[in-house]
Amino acid sequence: MTSLRQRKGSKGKEPSQGAEFQSHQFNCCTDHHPEKILHGDWSWGAIIWTSIGWSVAVGLGLLCCIYVATLHENDLWFSNIKEVEREISFRTECGLYYSYYKQMLQAPSIQEGLSELIHDNLTESKRTINLLQRMNIYQEVFLSVLYRLLPIQSYLEPVYFYIYTVFSLQAVYVIALYLTAWLLSGSWLAGMLTGVWYILNRVDTTRVEFTISLRENWSMPFLALQVTAITCYLRPQLTALQQVMVWLMYVTTFCFCLTWQFNQFILLLQSLIIYTMDCADFLTTTQVTTLYLVQVSGLLSVWLLQFCNSMILGSLVLSFIVAALFIRHCQSGLKTGNLLVRLSKVLLHSAMVLLLTFTINYLAKKALQLRSDEHIFKFIKSKFALGSTRDFDASLYLCEEAFGPLPLDTLERLAGTLLLYPYILTLLLLCGFLAMAALQNLSRPKGAGDGRALAFRPDVAYNLLHTLFYGLLAFSTMRMKYIWTGHMCAIAAYGVCGTELWTLLLNTLRCNSKVLLRIVRYGVPLVMFGWLYYKFWPKLMEELSELREFYDPDTVELMTWISTKTPKQAVFAGSMQLLAGIKLCTGRVLTNHPHYEDKDLRERTRQVYQVYARRSPEEVHDILRSAGADYVVLENSICYERRHRRGCRLRDLLDLANGHIMDGPGDNNPDLIPSAHQRFCEAIKTDTAAYSALFTRTFQNKTFYVYRLKKKRKKSAKSPSEPNVTQ
Repeated sequence: MTSLRQRKGSKGKEPSQGAEFQSHQFNCCTDHHPEKILHGDWSWGAIIWTSIGWSVAVGLGLLCCIYVATLHENDLWFSNIKEVEREISFRTECGLYYSYYKQMLQAPSIQEGLSELIHDNLTESKRTINLLQRMNIYQEVFLSVLYRLLPIQSYLEPVYFYIYTVFSLQAVYVIALYLTAWLLSGSWLAGMLTGVWYILNRVDTTRVEFTISLRENWSMPFLALQVTAITCYLRPQLTALQQVMVWLMYVTTFCFCLTWQFNQFILLLQSLIIYTMDCADFLTTTQVTTLYLVQVSGLLSVWLLQFCNSMILGSLVLSFIVAALFIRHCQSGLKTGNLLVRLSKVLLHSAMVLLLTFTINYLAKKALQLRSDEHIFKFIKSKFALGSTRDFDASLYLCEEAFGPLPLDTLERLAGTLLLYPYILTLLLLCGFLAMAALQNLSRPKGAGDGRALAFRPDVAYNLLHTLFYGLLAFSTMRMKYIWTGHMCAIAAYGVCGTELWTLLLNTLRCNSKVLLRIVRYGVPLVMFGWLYYKFWPKLMEELSELREFYDPDTVELMTWISTKTPKQAVFAGSMQLLAGIKLCTGRVLTNHPHYEDKDLRERTRQVYQVYARRSPEEVHDILRSAGADYVVLENSICYERRHRRGCRLRDLLDLANGHIMDGPGDNNPDLIPSAHQRFCEAIKTDTAAYSALFTRTFQNKTFYVYRLKKKRKKSAKSPSEPNVTQ
């Protein structure tokens, strides 16, 4: 085992609390580690204790899986509703992704199914796109192939095979968090506490039970596994397993990137963590290079599988890694000099890396003519008041609560399960010692021994920076809290079951001893388990006993009508969310859909949404015809929306983008003008001659109105290209 070296001249002196803390980081956390047997300790005690730890991990994972599956069943009565109702329950983009799983299963063969996805002309009318290149749907392809090959068709329906797979990944997620906490603390009680906290804070740790097909529900378990592999790789006791860990890091990074289109932004934060640790001298050159190359190889592997998707090559994370490695190679004297010199060099080094990153990224996007991720950077600029707030794409994100800052009631819920308090204490303590260790590393001249690597455990440093960086991301954008809260459980459990907090406390009280430390480390978690059981077990049982049923008769009626009364090749226009359901339930062709990572699609969506703006019937007809639409579906919930405040309703965003004054009382910018036309979605219901000459109402209920587009008697003199909207 590696231990801290005693500094010269310190013989006979009593170690400070900081030094004793750092020593405990290496020597007091190895009693029950999951890798203990791999070091040759085959004693019965080690085997039994490790086996119990692994059994508890698997048990908690299965418990979480069964828990979310039961909630899903109880909320929808999924086993008893009709097939169309099951499909409608896959809301918004979830329905779009699931439709490709259904499409692959309905194909005559696997080869034909793949060919249909590669040459798809149903998802976007008048266009043929490669879905495997555009979207992250390899998981749907893999599951459909697996379902065809396994002898389970007679007793397991395709939809259950799909949802059970996603719920099973939750078990993997919990096990990965459990192992991370176990590795950090040296006690599987920390892993157990992590799993219990994850389940009790389900509202803030996952939303898988009602958004099954979301890409994050596929990718997050692999990210958690990758963090576990990195933690294991950075443990100084596991040099013999490092090669295995490198391959495990690559596989998990690859799976994470393959299953979520936002992988590049998550990996960018991770690369910044690696960069920070490198600058503070917590990692060796080999470790830094390895971690960077694992990210690059994972991204490039996905780039190949996605038919050379240019969005990956033009990603900021690739540009950053190339810049960081290049500047690091060129600046050989970066880690020499005293503290002030080192700090100056780090600042200069960082400025050069950032400058080179943006230069490489700019040139790459110019060369690739890449504009697919423009909307994300527009959103970031608008969110932090760095750009126009009238941009339609950015406003769509900014006006959704999920993309706003983290609400304070989230912290109240986390405090209610005793998660927040040990997390904050652990965070403050570790941040203080991390800063001290970083200054110590930067103050030590080059060649002053290898005490550098021992001042602060690199696996603890990585996980600390991980929770800090992703915590900041969660506070800025609520939707990203699910990346943070799961790992937060592991850090808090490490604080409760590790030695650091208790060593500092007992030293302060001048009553530290190995026996007392063990009593506190194992006694406090057991007391917490008892309190959590007393407070939350009745609530969990009550939650599991609540039975609801899916009920959406208007949407069921719409989907049934489309399936039975319209041609199979009919093209439908409407909101992105509804059209995803139409594709899944009816298989009809769409004009637009919720997968927003394409500039042409974003422009078409903005054009199709003019049905909710103040536009003339002729203009709307031309727009819809240019997109190839045969039918348009109007939703009262959008036309008369009240969910969002004024300025954030879809009709308001369209009015602003078109330069028109918004509806209702309130201020308007002086450059906005009144529109000469009525709002289309309202005016068309009057059936006046101007509208009935171009549109025929074919279906209506309390929620939806469907109109069929008529052909104009005289050909329009306008260009067949999609008309532009006044900015």
